[in-house]
Amino acid sequence: MGDMSNSDFYAKNQRNEDNHAAGFGCSVMELRSLMELRGTEAVVKLQEDYTGVEGLCKRLKTSPTEGLAGAQTDLDKRREIYGKNLIPPKKPKTFLQLVWEALQDVTLIILEIAALISLGLSFYHPPGESGGEFCATGKGGVEDEGEADAGWIEGAAILLSVVCVVLVTAFNDWSKEKQFRGLQSRIEQEQKFQVVRGSQVIQLPVSDIVVGDIAQIKYGDLLPADGVLIQGNDLKIDESSLTGESDHVKKCADMDPMLLSGTHVMEGSGRMVVTAVGVNSQTGIIFTLLGAGTEEEEKIEKKVKKQDGAAAMEMQPLKSAEGGESDEKEKKKRVHGSKKEKSVLQGKLTKLAVQIGKAGLLMSAITVIILVLYFAIDNFVMQKQPWMPECTPIYVQYFVKFFIIGVTVLVVAVPEGLPLAVTISLAYSVKKMMKDNNLVRHLDACETMGNATAICSDKTGTLTTNRMTAVQCYMGDVHYREIPDPGALSPKLLDLLVNSISLNSAYTTKILPPDKEGGLPKQVGNKTECGLLGLVLDLKRDYQPIRNQIPEEKLYKVYTFNSSRKSMSTVIKLSDGNFRMYSKGASEIVLKKCNHILNEVGEPRVFRPRDKDEMVKKVIEPMACEGLRTICVAYRDFSGDPEPNWDDETSILNNLTAICVVGIEDPVRPEVPDAILKCQRAGITVRMVTGDNINTARAIAIKCGIIHPGEDFLCIDGKEFNRRIRNEKGEVEQERMDKVWPKLRVLARSSPTDKHTLVKGIIDSTIADQRQVVAVTGDGTNDGPALKKADVGFAMGIAGTDVAKEASDIILTDDNFSSIVKAVMWGRNVYDSISKFLQFQLTVNVVAVIVAFTGACITQDSPLKAVQMLWVNLIMDTFASLALATEPPTESLLMRKPYGRNKPLISSTMTKNILGHGVFQLIIIFTLLFVGEKIFDIDSGRNAPLNSPPSEHYTIIFNTFVMMQLFNEINARKIHGERNVFDGIFRNPIFCSIVFGTFAMQIVIVQFGGKPFSCQPLNLEKWMWCVFLGLGELVWGQVIATIPNSRLRFLRRAGQLTRKDELPEEDANEDNEEIDHAERELRRGQILWFRGLNRIQTQIRVVNAFRSSLYEGLEKPDPRSSIHNFMTHPEFRIEDSTPNIPLIDDTDDDSARRRKYSSQPSSPNKNNNAIDSGINLTIDTSKSAASSSPASPLHSLETSL
Repeated sequence: MGDMSNSDFYAKNQRNEDNHAAGFGCSVMELRSLMELRGTEAVVKLQEDYTGVEGLCKRLKTSPTEGLAGAQTDLDKRREIYGKNLIPPKKPKTFLQLVWEALQDVTLIILEIAALISLGLSFYHPPGESGGEFCATGKGGVEDEGEADAGWIEGAAILLSVVCVVLVTAFNDWSKEKQFRGLQSRIEQEQKFQVVRGSQVIQLPVSDIVVGDIAQIKYGDLLPADGVLIQGNDLKIDESSLTGESDHVKKCADMDPMLLSGTHVMEGSGRMVVTAVGVNSQTGIIFTLLGAGTEEEEKIEKKVKKQDGAAAMEMQPLKSAEGGESDEKEKKKRVHGSKKEKSVLQGKLTKLAVQIGKAGLLMSAITVIILVLYFAIDNFVMQKQPWMPECTPIYVQYFVKFFIIGVTVLVVAVPEGLPLAVTISLAYSVKKMMKDNNLVRHLDACETMGNATAICSDKTGTLTTNRMTAVQCYMGDVHYREIPDPGALSPKLLDLLVNSISLNSAYTTKILPPDKEGGLPKQVGNKTECGLLGLVLDLKRDYQPIRNQIPEEKLYKVYTFNSSRKSMSTVIKLSDGNFRMYSKGASEIVLKKCNHILNEVGEPRVFRPRDKDEMVKKVIEPMACEGLRTICVAYRDFSGDPEPNWDDETSILNNLTAICVVGIEDPVRPEVPDAILKCQRAGITVRMVTGDNINTARAIAIKCGIIHPGEDFLCIDGKEFNRRIRNEKGEVEQERMDKVWPKLRVLARSSPTDKHTLVKGIIDSTIADQRQVVAVTGDGTNDGPALKKADVGFAMGIAGTDVAKEASDIILTDDNFSSIVKAVMWGRNVYDSISKFLQFQLTVNVVAVIVAFTGACITQDSPLKAVQMLWVNLIMDTFASLALATEPPTESLLMRKPYGRNKPLISSTMTKNILGHGVFQLIIIFTLLFVGEKIFDIDSGRNAPLNSPPSEHYTIIFNTFVMMQLFNEINARKIHGERNVFDGIFRNPIFCSIVFGTFAMQIVIVQFGGKPFSCQPLNLEKWMWCVFLGLGELVWGQVIATIPNSRLRFLRRAGQLTRKDELPEEDANEDNEEIDHAERELRRGQILWFRGLNRIQTQIRVVNAFRSSLYEGLEKPDPRSSIHNFMTHPEFRIEDSTPNIPLIDDTDDDSARRRKYSSQPSSPNKNNNAIDSGINLTIDTSKSAASSSPASPLHSLETSL
């Protein structure tokens, strides 16, 4: 043993030597142990071992300013030694595993057993041949020898069809999984990060980052790897995803330089050198411990353990004394996560499948009982036959046959195609939505979007182009309608302005030459800053030389922009030892803090409150009313002795001198007004929630068509909004909220808290009969809570921060509002596809079950044999779900109102169609069954003995049945009672090929199926009759379409979700946890019965594969090749923050939320810093509850526009 550990020790040393030999001054393990330190310990260790960050960079062969050279050999070597920046995914399930899972289905198992018994008995011949003569004569005598030998065929055929069903199911699951993996990797490729290589800032996919890279970090980033801070401005990090501490941690190079992967940058900016990637980063280590990775990591683990037991212990970060508790919580959260999983549609479908399954089970049980009783009574009571021991096998064979018929009824009754249809439809839509610039992260979001009734949209970048250009300015006491000639301005003023804009903006913001000749210059970074830099270029000056003179590390102090400051300031040290601070921000906020302003010669003059009001009226409001965003640029000088206390923000950011006010235009995207019109036609209210000035917001809202002059609507700012919805104690009251939101169209100067409050208020509202389904767009870090709270969160793919993307359900890859309209269209299409499939499936179900049941009761034998039923089941379920679930959407989907959450799945039109077609099919089949032999002049197939040859009579019934289903499949394409069922049929090649394919297969089965399919070949005339009867379906469909629904009030709507059933969705109450658990166990018992449910669970598992967060179960089959996907933003887990409060109770939840946010610099109310004096908005207070009816004559002030 001793020798062993010794040799290990040498091996370890040897390995370290190799690493050093490979040319880098530190090994993986050294860096790993360095990253486990925090705060001052880390600083000391860096100083002692590496002589600071510069020393570390030297050892890693990288330059703190220029980054890696980027040579491919060097990068490959780094990847080989330090690992790649990805966590290996779990292996996908193999096809065989999926086959095995499909075989777990209880109904299939029962069928297999029955088939095996039937097979066994067919090979068994009773000893006393003579005895066989008298056994069960009730069935028209016993068959001749040749037939007895064919008795095994039925059992074999059933087994074969079971194999078919299993293979088809497994293949579907497999292709599904493959699609999601593709999607997942697509989501991961979306994630890029800014890295300095060869002194150029480039965007790299996160997985390409290597140890030694210099990464630029900024507000809203999710860190892709561990690193050490080289230089930072006002950097605050939310490490709650690793430590569970919700307070933001301040980071600076000399106090706490350690940055960990998976944490969020909440404020500020900086540069870091990457020290650990992939499985070696802190997040990666946690993953390894959780066993989320593959053998590869286990090998690493083993190596680590060999090297040093102690190290291995240390490597379990965060397993502190409270480890146990947090694990418990995690488990609870996991249980919890599964509760919110089911989308509306899935809830309705599960319920429907359970209802149908129960009915099917009942029918099949009754069928078996009746058959057995009839046989027993007929033989032993009516004919008074004794039970002869030698006849037992024959009797058992009869009973097995009855049992098989019963099971077949059950198989046909359970709509296992339902969940399959949902998945196919969703997967198909998701694939196609990619082309429409929607990257769907959570499957069910796609379908929820179809029910959306409200969209709360950002303004900048979503409704507008996000290309900011300065078009007006006010400086030197003159309001310039267009950008002035630089000669017209005093040189002193111009210098101050140019310096202020160049230095007081993120150095990552640049204006680059256009990609194409004659194109517009490329704006990189913050777009508002780009607008200001554009102003510098318009004034014939350049910002780059000024930045080169004072590089980023020489900036003395930076107050970065955040939602509570609404301004950004940078302090520089002047050559004479004094300080100057440049400031810029929302004009009304910065002007409040100014007490001087530069005049035409560039000298400061006093700026009184009276002047401020005048300025607001004469300059800011006119600019804002033209839809411009107004930015004020200001500065202040400080003496260097004594140095001011920079942490006392309120006194520092005061007594400023205004340089100028700039009006920046952000034009509305040309396609937006049309998209908004479509939304309004589709019954969706669009609301604009923006941080901009109220006049700017209103002007843009009118340009977009969100509001129309002369309508009764509300345009208010955050301050007024809070005043209206909060009571004296400052708590949000739902009744007050209900007075505001129905008319609210524009919410300006809103803080993130306001956005969240509005979304929550609309969702929790009960004034409408339908609960509102709200979609929200967001791009900033602070939009996280609102995106999570909304039913569907859209994050911006281009402008969005990682945090926002993490909290969202769908990412808009082109940041465009009109893509949201596409999402609505696809969502409604999913819903309609499911309804089409349901309408078709239920017709087949009803008919097949009734035929099998009555046939069995009256003629002792099901007219449709087990194997035929399984074929019908295959057509109805698998093929039909493929055919009907892949119908492409049409514009007409946007011409109707949303369905709402409580609308039943099966509308009255659908019920009418199902019953109508069902009656038609039953009449035809029973006519054929009872008088068919007379019509076609053939032998009757009724009362045939056991194992008798297939009859033409029953073949015609089977064939006609299938033909009717085929033509009814065409009828099922329309569910709103349209006349033309062929409309657009050739736009769906899958549908056409499936219909023709099924037809061809049917010909083969009937003509060549023979004994296994119980078919007798038919001649052409009989075929023509079968097809003719099938075509009758299309004619009958037109007849049904003429019956008005109003006559059919009695049709009960199935699959309706009542308010009560919905509760578990919105109820985050942990006390229900145990009950739910028990309930789930109980249900599991039932689920095993219904194959459909089984498949639905697969669905939910699939949907889970999309929810890639640590909390909601780690056993999902999704690849986590990036660390990013695994962190949700705990600060935003608002539901979890108030574990014992159901989210329906508003007030408590709110106080809890306020506690949550209190760690941020200001309370929600201070965020709405709209100016009082500035914008004298007289909002009509007479609009009380009385005027809430839309036809009310009272119009708000807006009419005057």
